Amino acid sequence: MWLALVFAWIWRGPAEDPTARADYALVLGAAVYDDTPSPVFAARIDHAIALWRAGVVNGIIFSGGRSSEDSLSEAEAGRDRALAAEVPAAAILLENRSRTTHQNIGFTHQAFLLGSEPSVLLVTEPLHMARAMHMAQEFGLDASPSATPLTRYRSLSTKVPFALRELYFIHHYWVFGE
Repeated sequence: MWLALVFAWIWRGPAEDPTARADYALVLGAAVYDDTPSPVFAARIDHAIALWRAGVVNGIIFSGGRSSEDSLSEAEAGRDRALAAEVPAAAILLENRSRTTHQNIGFTHQAFLLGSEPSVLLVTEPLHMARAMHMAQEFGLDASPSATPLTRYRSLSTKVPFALRELYFIHHYWVFGE
């Protein structure tokens, strides 16, 4: 019963306010292939760019480190895609040390958000949003969800495995704190 309830919480995700505005869009990292964002990460980046263009956010924070196989960190790949889309460099911040969702949020909080506490729209996949928002709240961030509308996980055959992965990772977080 417990697992079914948590699965439903993940599947439903947090409610979004379509009128929400924030100081920054905080884009959680995802895979980069050498210097190219994966389709999942590209959708996150593009959503943040759309939020910035619409005036919903004043800036974008890209979060994510670099694996040994890649030439750019996730944050740098996000920045490069945003610059190519004519987002000014002054509107972009980078956190490029993190390797996990918990670190994406924690390191970003430490580097940019601690003290002045600006508001953020958290940008990630819809099925990743429940866990990410839970972590953001644990860090005390003034965060609202803004899930990518063009998620790669659309069919049941892709959504269910992703949700099951999230079911595992939220329990891992609750038990181990990471």
